[in-house]
Amino acid sequence: MPPETRYADSDGVSIAYQVVGDGPLDLVYVPGWVSNVEYGWEEPSLARFYHRLAAFSRLLLFDKRGTGLSDRVAEYPTLEQRMDDVRAVMDAAGSERAAVFGHSEGGSLAVLFAATYPERTRALVTVGIFARWVWSPDYPWAPTPERREHFLRAIREGWGGLVDLEMLAPSVAHDERFGRWWATYLRLSASPAAALTLARWNTDIDIRHVLPTVRVPTLVLHRTGDSDANVEEGRFIASRIRGARFVELPGGDHLPWVGDADALLDEVEEFLTGDRPVPEPDRVLATVLFTDIVDSTKRAAALGDRRWCELLESHHAQVRRELARYRGREINTLGDGFVAAFDGPARAIRCAWSIQDAIRPLGLELRAGLHTGECQVMGRDLGGLAVHVAARVAAEAGPGEVLVSSMVRDLVAGSGLAFTERGERSLKGIPNQLHLFAVAGTGART
Repeated sequence: MPPETRYADSDGVSIAYQVVGDGPLDLVYVPGWVSNVEYGWEEPSLARFYHRLAAFSRLLLFDKRGTGLSDRVAEYPTLEQRMDDVRAVMDAAGSERAAVFGHSEGGSLAVLFAATYPERTRALVTVGIFARWVWSPDYPWAPTPERREHFLRAIREGWGGLVDLEMLAPSVAHDERFGRWWATYLRLSASPAAALTLARWNTDIDIRHVLPTVRVPTLVLHRTGDSDANVEEGRFIASRIRGARFVELPGGDHLPWVGDADALLDEVEEFLTGDRPVPEPDRVLATVLFTDIVDSTKRAAALGDRRWCELLESHHAQVRRELARYRGREINTLGDGFVAAFDGPARAIRCAWSIQDAIRPLGLELRAGLHTGECQVMGRDLGGLAVHVAARVAAEAGPGEVLVSSMVRDLVAGSGLAFTERGERSLKGIPNQLHLFAVAGTGART
């Protein structure tokens, strides 16, 4: 019998999840493109895959928002929101720390989660994942735009049938029973429009700059003949994560539960159950926000000390209210400016814009800058190059402007946020030029 399906609340969105087994470690399985936690058990090979994982763990399965038995949403969810869903499932299941196992698109989410929440991630395991999902000269292993368009056309014209099965699972592509299950599994996991939106959004994923920030024990698995995610991508990803173990397995199936699943599961079990110390995290991926009042010295001179201090207190109260609303953490207060950290870049952008709106009735105007990068954890404080970059980005912002680095822009694909090109800048003390973008207000006020 399949396990009971429960629901975790993630900021008002219900996320379907299941708990299987009672092993000594918690393991969150992050599925690929689409999933259905109940109908998945109807396929013997997938049910066996789940049972094998649950034999040495307490396995947490879930459907990402917008898919399977989880709530459908009006707008396609970002990686940031899906990270919240993982945390919500862990919280609902009473899991403080878990190994995170991501497959295909789910691997991108697993990597980002491990980098952002090392204190909640015991280990990271990936199989058949990608860092970027469209070809570029510096990432030649990804599918070409033409191949991606061919895939999108297959969804538009053939959803409900054997979409992409020949590439995803060549060893069972001609198995009629498996084909019938696969077609039904896709239909129960997403509607045609949702599937197409999901596939288009996948094209925008780029987590290459996140890889070096992962600081948990990592196992990267990849099959040599995987046609959907080239094995060179696995090698690239493993080479960018410090201390990652890369294991190349024979076979051509992208779906991990078909083909020689036992060889893959043997590697996962050995990696997760071995006697390996887990170091306490001293670095974390964060989005850092700097704000600064425009012409503060001039305003202070015009108002006088008492009135300026009163105005500054009102400003601080408004900023702290917005930080609390968007789950920002105040790091420091620098006279008339704030330094804050966020576990998601979209929330950081929207918070910066809300702060602008909140302090405008006070007759004040801000400049704000954001950058996402690896930060050194120093008690409640954060340090490192990422913090310096965020400060330099803020210094480049104009009055009333929210300026972000390309790293921030890349991580909010699908969020509805819009940006205006500001070009490359040479920032003081920063070794390389940085590509900057100004946030357009339309998408930020949501």
